Amino acid sequence: MTDDPFVVHRGLLFTVAYEMLGSAADAEDVVQETWLRWADVDQAEVHDPRSYLVRIATRLALNRLRTLARRREDYVGEWLPEPLLTSPDVAEDVELAENVSIAMLTVLETLGPAERAVFVLHEVFEMPFAEIAEAVGKTPASVRQIAHRAREHVAARRPRMQVDRAQQLAAVEKFMAALSTGNVQGLVDVLAPDVVLIADGGGLAAAVRKPITGAKTIVTLLRRLAKLPDVQMRTVWINGMPGFRIEIGGVEPTAVSVAIEDGKITRIYAMRNPEKLGRLETVAELQR
Repeated sequence: MTDDPFVVHRGLLFTVAYEMLGSAADAEDVVQETWLRWADVDQAEVHDPRSYLVRIATRLALNRLRTLARRREDYVGEWLPEPLLTSPDVAEDVELAENVSIAMLTVLETLGPAERAVFVLHEVFEMPFAEIAEAVGKTPASVRQIAHRAREHVAARRPRMQVDRAQQLAAVEKFMAALSTGNVQGLVDVLAPDVVLIADGGGLAAAVRKPITGAKTIVTLLRRLAKLPDVQMRTVWINGMPGFRIEIGGVEPTAVSVAIEDGKITRIYAMRNPEKLGRLETVAELQR
């Protein structure tokens, strides 16, 4: 068992960076850069390694976030966070699971870089304002104001979500069963009337370019999928929530995450961009 603080907190650093960036590949780069910075300091002089490492990772993620924001302006179609395969254990930490969910990460995309960093560090990782101020290069008073604005912004936009994991899983399995058999009424029964479907193909895979709203419209689209030959579906845990993976002919994977309220699916997030599907083979280590 190692006592190297970087190794101990590596999962935390990845989770912080991923929460800020919505990209596992970029989060891994931030973790690697954090390790290089950590290797260069006199570690004996660092009194609180956890806070020190989070501070380095946050600053690196902030720099990268500004670059990513410019890159996403030219993105083809809707941009969704990169989905992660997670273990059911992540769902046991309800607060962590909700905060790393695709639904929440999509809302965090609407925040500015500083607001996102402050929200993630304070709301998700419960860091005190003084520590966050050091990480983002602002005063504690300023950070407190940013946190208040970010909290209001997120509260106004985040979809309400079912907390009960058994009910979530039941809704996902009901949806999959109806989809696999082309059961129109079964689909209508599990979808909220104003359900929204968002797909991300990145210009590299077929996907609707704009969000689709309404159960009837979405059911019509899904029925076409059910009629395709050699469609395979299986339940997987995506970002701490039950979701599913679809393969068409074994070569076109799609990761589907959903938000569920009162047993009904209110949001469907479909990842089709092949460049964002590389994290569905290995379980990601997420921790607070």
